[in-house]
Amino acid sequence: MKNSVSPSVIKRLPRYYRFLGELDAQNVTRISSRELSEKMGITASQIRQDLNCFGGFGQQGYGYNVKALQIEIGRILGLNSSRKTILIGAGNLGKAIAAHINFKLRGFELIGIFDKDPAVCGLDLSGIKVTNIDELEEFCKKNSPVAAILCIPKTASQEIANKLISYGIKGFWNFSHYDLRLDYEDIVVENVHLGDSLMVLSYGLHNILNEE
Repeated sequence: MKNSVSPSVIKRLPRYYRFLGELDAQNVTRISSRELSEKMGITASQIRQDLNCFGGFGQQGYGYNVKALQIEIGRILGLNSSRKTILIGAGNLGKAIAAHINFKLRGFELIGIFDKDPAVCGLDLSGIKVTNIDELEEFCKKNSPVAAILCIPKTASQEIANKLISYGIKGFWNFSHYDLRLDYEDIVVENVHLGDSLMVLSYGLHNILNEE
């Protein structure tokens, strides 16, 4: 069933999880699909369709138990795991990610940070020492990470990704501005283009401001 679920449904699950967490923090114990749709700006029908991909969870005349549904969506997303993760590239973006992302709440454990710049090797980022990239293979052999975050130049992305796969990496969170298209089975890639998101905002402003 997992492989048959639409990517658009999967991309909405974190948003459900976040909104349900906010409701739980407000001591809301149950909510109908209609009430949830009003808060999230998604139709009630869409919410029911999305959740039915995984078996439903609501009760007729009751709605959804907020806490239970959040826990279940967290399980679907695999947030209860603690996947060993490494970060490649300790520039400004890499430093920000290491400092501000709560990996443990999202199913990951950051265990290593690597860079080739001697100026940053040895620095402490969120309790992790930046290690020279030359030590990457040995580190992977010893610690068996399964996920990698790429904060490196576009030109280096494919080569380092191929190496990482040979070291046992199974998933990439890729900020390199290069759309990784790897010829490997069972490798998960999430390409993140922050500039694309900003251009979507530009489109919205362009229309509401009636710009030429």
